[in-house]
Amino acid sequence: MFLKKINSIRHTLAFRLTLWYAGLFMLTSCVAFLFFYILITSVIRDRTDQDLLSEARTLSSILKVEGIDAVQRQVILEAQAAGEKKIFFRLLSFGGQQFSSSNMSYWRDIGIGKLAINQLIREKRPVFDSASLPDRKHKIRVLYTIIGRSIILQLGQSMENYTRFIELFRKIFVTTMASLFVFAAIVGWFMARRAVAGVEMVTQTARQISEGRLKERVPVKKHQDEIDQLAITFNQMLDRIQTLVTGIREMSDNIAHELKSPITRIRGISEVSLTTGASEKEYESMAASTIEECDRLLDMINTMLVISKTEAGVNKLDTQEMDIAAVVRDACELFQSPAEDKDLRLICDAPGNFSISGDNRLIQRMIANLLDNAIKYTPVGESIEVAVQPQNTHAVVITVKDNGVGIGDEDISRIFERFYRCDPSRSQAGTGLGLSFARTVARVHGGDIAVTSIPNQGSTFTVTLPGIGF
Repeated sequence: MFLKKINSIRHTLAFRLTLWYAGLFMLTSCVAFLFFYILITSVIRDRTDQDLLSEARTLSSILKVEGIDAVQRQVILEAQAAGEKKIFFRLLSFGGQQFSSSNMSYWRDIGIGKLAINQLIREKRPVFDSASLPDRKHKIRVLYTIIGRSIILQLGQSMENYTRFIELFRKIFVTTMASLFVFAAIVGWFMARRAVAGVEMVTQTARQISEGRLKERVPVKKHQDEIDQLAITFNQMLDRIQTLVTGIREMSDNIAHELKSPITRIRGISEVSLTTGASEKEYESMAASTIEECDRLLDMINTMLVISKTEAGVNKLDTQEMDIAAVVRDACELFQSPAEDKDLRLICDAPGNFSISGDNRLIQRMIANLLDNAIKYTPVGESIEVAVQPQNTHAVVITVKDNGVGIGDEDISRIFERFYRCDPSRSQAGTGLGLSFARTVARVHGGDIAVTSIPNQGSTFTVTLPGIGF
């Protein structure tokens, strides 16, 4: 059980983030250590070189004032005072032959560098070299310099103390890095868990949604970070899905309800004709009625499909630049005859040219639905006013105003729902999809539709669509 849990943690994003965090921390720490190591060794080497040069200058001064014998005595005294295992001196000729030295029993394996001597004679400046003894970890820093006429000083100093210091530095660094790695892993795990906590909430919410709890949402902590943006976007997606699912459920219920009446009528007509029909004319009437009811059913189903596909973004709009004022004028001209048949005055106020980008077929059908509703619910002898005007340089407004029966307060908030019909309109033919279709078209074009109404005085439908600079 424990191993299974460890294995599951090993495949988590938090674990990988922890490894990345700890790994990067160790990498930067090692780079920092390397930098300080190089800096410390460089400083120690420079300090040692300066000590050797200072000693060489002292011997050079003694040589000038007191002679070579005094230098030889000073060399022996200096080696004894510092410790014969700490420092050594050799006095050499330009040919590299030794003619005097301190006690070299400890340093017998340190040779005379011919290349260093040649470089010294050629460049006339001190030459430094590093040497090592067998079975000894520490290095020896060696100086070759000229202290008098034809006299070369070979001066060496053990780096044992400095080597021990550097080794201690290494041990402290390794111990510290091991402790810091554990600390970095703990901090990294804590930070990674906090970072992916939002993702885990999204995952948990997704599981609850998959179990059918569509009302669940991801908590937003208002930090305005990427996780909050993910949660907001995920919640918006869930809202959209819930809206579509609710719409599908409502549509299914509405379809079942709305299809029941025409199918019942078709069956009733057929049954009456079969049981009582005696002439060919009666059967022809039954067929005509059946066709009419079927046409109504097909129109209702096609309209529902268009609304659903348009809202879901399945139907791709055939967008093109169009003159909305011309479209409204053409629609008014088309509906002029039905209006006159009902003794209505259809007034069209759509001058000028107002360009929009949209699907011409859907826009035409939206305006036709609004005009058809206005004619249907306006009493004989009244008027209908249609107008197109700019709202600003980037929007156009279409208004359809009638003097009809109006809409009550209890109905006005629901008239754009599918299949919803107010009580006064139930006596009129229709499917209850016209206004729902109109709102869908307006919104899919980046606009919207609104209504104001007073019962028994009329209604005004206002469609706002984005325009193309006018």
